[in-house]
Amino acid sequence: MTLLYSEVEEELRAAVRAVLADRCPPAAVLARAESEPYDPSLWKTLAVEVGVAGLLVPEEHGGAGATASEAAVVLEELGRGVAPVPFFTSSVLATYALVRAGEAGAGEEVGGLLGRLAEGRATAALVVPFAASPYRPWPVRGGVSEAADATGERLSGSVAGVAGADVADVLVVPVPGPDGTAVLYAVDREAAAVEAAPSLDLTRPVATVTLDGAPAARLGVVDLAEVLRFGAGLLASEQLGVAEWCLETTLAYVKERRQFARPVGSFQAVKHRLADLWLDVVRARAAARAAVSLSGEARPDPVAVAVAQAWNGGVAVHVAEEALQLHGGIGMTWEHPVHLFLKRAKADEIALGTPGDHREALASLAGVPGPVPVSE
Repeated sequence: MTLLYSEVEEELRAAVRAVLADRCPPAAVLARAESEPYDPSLWKTLAVEVGVAGLLVPEEHGGAGATASEAAVVLEELGRGVAPVPFFTSSVLATYALVRAGEAGAGEEVGGLLGRLAEGRATAALVVPFAASPYRPWPVRGGVSEAADATGERLSGSVAGVAGADVADVLVVPVPGPDGTAVLYAVDREAAAVEAAPSLDLTRPVATVTLDGAPAARLGVVDLAEVLRFGAGLLASEQLGVAEWCLETTLAYVKERRQFARPVGSFQAVKHRLADLWLDVVRARAAARAAVSLSGEARPDPVAVAVAQAWNGGVAVHVAEEALQLHGGIGMTWEHPVHLFLKRAKADEIALGTPGDHREALASLAGVPGPVPVSE
């Protein structure tokens, strides 16, 4: 295992960063956040010209056959720009679920869909609540059930809080099986009712997906908890990118902002706060890299993922909060983009398991006993 970035990863980072700097500065994201956050032109450039859409798709289906480490680099850069594109929801979560279904012996339907995703001709969304936890993958209420008639398989039900469904061409719908696995179905977006729901993160809207006897194609069987764990491990890299942007932007600001004829950053109290944030971000980078380096081409390592999310979720929120505070009055305004990063950090913190969920799981995985209640 290595926590260092390879030459290929750095080249990929440079390509993504150049596109985002030219097409997706924070001011541009802010300008369209309330009206139409999704930028299809930007996504086409990233997906087709840079080739990020097919990173996790196997080569036999037209993808790059890359590992989680390369996808993590893309997520770091997208986090630094709170880019309104469906890379995480389509090219990570939905794609990984399809890849696992294909490895389990699914038919040509999966290969064809993966090929479309890799070429950027379609996007997909995994129909689970974005707040679903790898340790509790099925919702207590709602969900989707299957039925069959003379025309084939049909799905009915409703799932709330689905990220990426509003811009997906294909909905990848998991239906729980009797043994803890999930049967994946593909549903055309036009066959479902997708209703936008209020979202904390304006750059990543969520929606309620309702199916009423929607025609569905059976894709295969997957372990949904493993899919969500893989997503949680990669989400730590996006959280790292958010924290890095907040720290770097704040450092630049306190060097320029003057108070009492001195740069604000020269005051000892501000220096100490920034030094603490830098240490937090360095640790977050190590945790994020470990989560994807240990995964490689194999299944995600439960301990590394739990460590990354237990730490990075809170760090991204803390660094964003400090960025807002250290920007002073301007940081509290809608015109400054720092609030977009704070909202992305908070939305990511509660996505795919909260830090508390991952700490609890980590204690169990590491064999650390929990607190024993005191008997009366």
